[in-house]
Amino acid sequence: MAIVLSPVREKIMLYALMALQFTVIVDFMIMMPLSAQLLDAFNIGTTEFGLLVSAYSLSACVSSLLASGYSDRFDRKYALVACYIGLIIATFGCAISDSYNWLLISRVVAGFFGGIVGSLVLATIGDVIEPRRRGYAMGIVMLAFSLAAIFGVPLGLWISAHYHWQTPFLVLTVACIFILAICWFCLPNVREHLDQPKQSMVQSYMGLLSVPNHWWGFLTTMLVMFGGFLVIPYIAPTLVANGGMLEKDLTFVYLVGGAVTLVSRPYIAKLTDKFRHANVFLVLVIVSFIPIMLMSFSLNIPLYGHLLISALFFIFVSGRFIPTSAMVTASCEPKFRGRVMAFNSAMQNLGSGLAAFVGGMILIKADSGEILNYPWVGALSIVVGLISIVIARKIKPVS
Repeated sequence: MAIVLSPVREKIMLYALMALQFTVIVDFMIMMPLSAQLLDAFNIGTTEFGLLVSAYSLSACVSSLLASGYSDRFDRKYALVACYIGLIIATFGCAISDSYNWLLISRVVAGFFGGIVGSLVLATIGDVIEPRRRGYAMGIVMLAFSLAAIFGVPLGLWISAHYHWQTPFLVLTVACIFILAICWFCLPNVREHLDQPKQSMVQSYMGLLSVPNHWWGFLTTMLVMFGGFLVIPYIAPTLVANGGMLEKDLTFVYLVGGAVTLVSRPYIAKLTDKFRHANVFLVLVIVSFIPIMLMSFSLNIPLYGHLLISALFFIFVSGRFIPTSAMVTASCEPKFRGRVMAFNSAMQNLGSGLAAFVGGMILIKADSGEILNYPWVGALSIVVGLISIVIARKIKPVS
């Protein structure tokens, strides 16, 4: 039974969770546009940078799998606060990193706690908000994704351009401490789930993975993330090194990209509800190939041309995740849904982590500073997209 909160306290809780989720997303996203500075600061190549991105995602994958088996054994509030403190410590570790290895360790720790925080936010909403109003609650919290792209990442880029690449992490650490205090006072204790029968992790996953339909959903999710993150982490360094863009102008790429998704995502969501999920997915994947290839060629064109390509990239590449999530949600019976979504989150992180590493292995930084082989990365992303279309057609909606 959902916990009853007053309308005012409920709204405060939701906006606090949104703020918390905002910082988690910014903590993950900010590494990618900082790539140009990090390559120079540590004198590293694309392979080492890909490892920085993939370390966060792969660590989050591991923690998501553990969380799906153990997070139900603790009060949601205390578990969320404890994991958020871990994320704050790791973010501060990034802020004081003076070597590549120290930064890599900090990103592993940040990914571990960041992966758990995201699942705990969703679990808290599920426990506190009654079913008929969860869509409204999720809508508020999910604003964090667009706000991170519109405000968080551009602001971080502006700060790093005027100070140092470490400064955004320091500012983020201070913001997280402030949000932690708010969450401590406004989040309710959530303990009702502690009375439910517990399954071991092995029993839980045996039941989950015994359904073939779940596998097709998980594989589709991983392929979609893999195809996207082959390209995404290297947008910033290739635009600077190959496309002739100034580092200070990268802010506009993420600002415009985030802004257009505020309009496109609700529209894509309506199309996903109106038509068969797999058909919407098919169209979006095919159309997304255009901005993927344009982006991977890093054309030396005026700023407005880069912004147009970036807008198309954000609309269609990120838009693919909407019908993907709908297909996965519909692929399972209600009794499996919690475990399916937790495991699916792990597959998202696995796909993005592996892709960032593979992309970094393919790319080569020439002595001239130019980054080579990016069109081949774009071509591989398209091949993965075609495979995801075939796999997605095998998912059968059951709920």
